[in-house]
Amino acid sequence: MSLAVAGCAVGPNFSPAPAPDVTGYVKGRLASADPGKGAPNIPGQRFLSGEDVSTRWWAAFKSRPLNELVKESVNHNPNLQAAEAAIKVARYNALAQRGLFLPQVTGNSTTQQLLIANPQQIPAVPLLGPQYEFSLVTNQLTVSFVPDIWGGNLRAVESLDATTEQQLFQLEAAYLTLTSNVVTAAIQEASLRGQIAATERIIAIEKHLLDILKRQQNFGQASQADVLAQDAALAQAEELLPPLEKQLAQQRDLLTSLAGQYAADEIRQKFDLAHLKLPTNLPISVPGKLVDHRPDVRAAEANMHSAAAQVGVAIAARLPNITLSANGGSAAFNWPQAFAPGTGFFTLGAAATAPIFDGLTLYHKQKAAEAALEQAEAQYRATVITAFQNVADALRALQADAKAIRAARRAEDAAKASLDIVQKQLEEGQVNQLSVLNGQQTYLNAAVIRVQAEANRLSDTAALFMALGGNWPSNCTVPDWRQCTVGDVPAPNVVADAEGK
Repeated sequence: MSLAVAGCAVGPNFSPAPAPDVTGYVKGRLASADPGKGAPNIPGQRFLSGEDVSTRWWAAFKSRPLNELVKESVNHNPNLQAAEAAIKVARYNALAQRGLFLPQVTGNSTTQQLLIANPQQIPAVPLLGPQYEFSLVTNQLTVSFVPDIWGGNLRAVESLDATTEQQLFQLEAAYLTLTSNVVTAAIQEASLRGQIAATERIIAIEKHLLDILKRQQNFGQASQADVLAQDAALAQAEELLPPLEKQLAQQRDLLTSLAGQYAADEIRQKFDLAHLKLPTNLPISVPGKLVDHRPDVRAAEANMHSAAAQVGVAIAARLPNITLSANGGSAAFNWPQAFAPGTGFFTLGAAATAPIFDGLTLYHKQKAAEAALEQAEAQYRATVITAFQNVADALRALQADAKAIRAARRAEDAAKASLDIVQKQLEEGQVNQLSVLNGQQTYLNAAVIRVQAEANRLSDTAALFMALGGNWPSNCTVPDWRQCTVGDVPAPNVVADAEGK
């Protein structure tokens, strides 16, 4: 009967929203991230339009420690485990709602011991005393069924199925967020190590220059003021180390937490920029596929589906309904007689109910459901727009990063060359202390900015993979999806490594 009335279910029939009618992520032709020609030689990044992102996109950074850490995080992070449990909750709720398509059967057995007063019977019962005591055994079976005439329960199941689908996409989003956070945090750790190394280099240089000035002071070639100025510059450089070391320690705590471990059980992997390779060929999926690859967009679509089904539930609640019921059993004074002839009874019933006046309560609930659908549709459009913005932002960032890293490398090389010259001139007594201090500060700033520029380029590359939605293994056939993402089972659609092949 439920299948027969399925085509008559009230409310809107949901259909997925069409893909946006756009041909690109940015205005005009998408130019690759080219740092420009000339020294220093900085590798560019090429955008491969029409290619899909690899399922294990983080492998494009060619770092074994990073691959191991991502695997540990996916296997042990409690947020993913909570997302998996949320799917089970939604699935079981949907299965429970399906039970209303079938008759509801309940059994009942009651044994009672009764003491009844017998005062002034009319007519008198001379054989009975003032009180009468007896037992009563009643066994009965009750069957009730509410035909889903208007498809209200069908819409309720549809809504819960959409909620289950939404939770699945939330799991995908949690997985993508986790892997992106692990990669970004690893890059940040590498950046901090690079900044610490650059600071330590300038500290070593400033110590060397301080030794030179002290020797010159002994020979009367440098003043006490010059020595103190250099000593102050050295102290200022040394002041930069503790904050960087604190940030590095906290970054290690963050990575350990993402891996699902306590801070005391610090992860063994360590990261530096030298062992993180920049992916040079970046796959860019076509815009029409972005809505299928982004889990947040798919979750918003599932939410819209659930809201559309709730409109049908609200409409069905305003229409007449039928309840069929049957009740049968036996009643006797004791168990041995409970199934004897003459003790049976049954009741068959059918009831039709319809709301006549409820103060417009059901009407306003329907309007609220329709407004909720409008809200879900608007939220879906906003999510799609944000998704395209994320991709465009990542592409623009990589284009700018290529030029920024080239400028930063040139500035560092020039600052180092200038400082080397100033150092030689200082040894020969040809420059004053102010030139030395300026050269030191310029080189320190340039070295730190270069490290940060390299880290930003790596982070923005990871952000592009995330903006494109990663690549959930939708055609994974093994029971545990982790085997297709970080396990030993070959992941589907692995098309992009560090070389884009």
